[in-house]
Amino acid sequence: MATNPDALLRDMITWRRDLHAHPEFGFDEHRTSAFVADKLRAFGLQDVTEGVGGTGVVGTLIRGAGNRAIALRADMDALRITEDSPQAYRSQTPGLMHACGHDGHMAMLLGAARLLAEEGGFDGIVRFIFQPAEEWGRGALAMLDDGLLARFPFSEIYGIHNAPGLPAGQFQACAGPVMSAEDNFEIVLSGAGGHAARPHESNEVMVAACATVLNLQAIVSRRMNPNDIAVISVTELLTDGTRNVLPGQARILGDARSFRPEVSDRIESELRRVVAGTAQSYNLTAEVAYTREFVPLVNDTTLTQAALAAARMALGPDAVTIATEPVTASEDFARFLAHVPGCFGFIGNGEQSAPLHSPRYDFNDAALDAGMRVFAAIVRHRLAPG
Repeated sequence: MATNPDALLRDMITWRRDLHAHPEFGFDEHRTSAFVADKLRAFGLQDVTEGVGGTGVVGTLIRGAGNRAIALRADMDALRITEDSPQAYRSQTPGLMHACGHDGHMAMLLGAARLLAEEGGFDGIVRFIFQPAEEWGRGALAMLDDGLLARFPFSEIYGIHNAPGLPAGQFQACAGPVMSAEDNFEIVLSGAGGHAARPHESNEVMVAACATVLNLQAIVSRRMNPNDIAVISVTELLTDGTRNVLPGQARILGDARSFRPEVSDRIESELRRVVAGTAQSYNLTAEVAYTREFVPLVNDTTLTQAALAAARMALGPDAVTIATEPVTASEDFARFLAHVPGCFGFIGNGEQSAPLHSPRYDFNDAALDAGMRVFAAIVRHRLAPG
């Protein structure tokens, strides 16, 4: 049965805007996962399983007699951001919004599932993976820990993320390192607060905290090999002081990005050394917690070339480019690539798009058709009959 492309695009836009209006945080995607599962069942997939890794959904579509299986993945969770949008479909949940385009990612993958269910054109098994809790790096691990690979085996996996700044509907990917690891740190400086008018009678922490923030910036510029990509960002400085009270405790939070484990290890060791030295110079005590939240995302060379070839067939050669440098953002999809090879690519969200994680961001509906067609083309390319 041939699919009406205009009708499918209208449906994808409707799905996307409904999901956008009802955002849910990681592992709370109950309405979202039910929405996805209902659609997959309506498309006629052989199996739709809910509750994988908490709120994840896996749909299985089989055509022909082939036993090779590949997976396509979309993320489902929203961010704790208050939306600033005039759109009628803006978030109806205070303090939550789809500020990273996961609503669009789900709509693209649902569109591909319907197209492939109606038209076929492949021989084998497709797993449609809708993953929870990508934003805080726990959803892929939860699905893997829940037996994803044993319960729904597949030999390769593909994902697509929207990209503000890239022309709408243009596909881009590259082999090798694509997105960085993300490490989180929390530094606690402790001393003794006091009256703002008499700093000499206390052992306050504010000046030391500011010095620590500045000293951390020297790690990348003076302690790391310039050939290695590394980023250290302090994102929060919290104290127990007030307008006329010097603080006795300060918490410094932030993250670090890198592409190789040895670089991550060097950042941690240098951070601990800088914090200890700065604290000692101000006669304070210091504690450091350092955790590794995301691993580097590294695309398989062969499967990246296959994804690019499929995208060229779907969109035309002029709409497909090869990325020239990695991105220092992080992505939970990397956890799947630690187990099976695959490719993670990008679909343009438009050159005028607001940035990701902005209260003004919105997924560009003009990218839905291209993303759906790339997903479907990958399946037909990798599971070509005969």
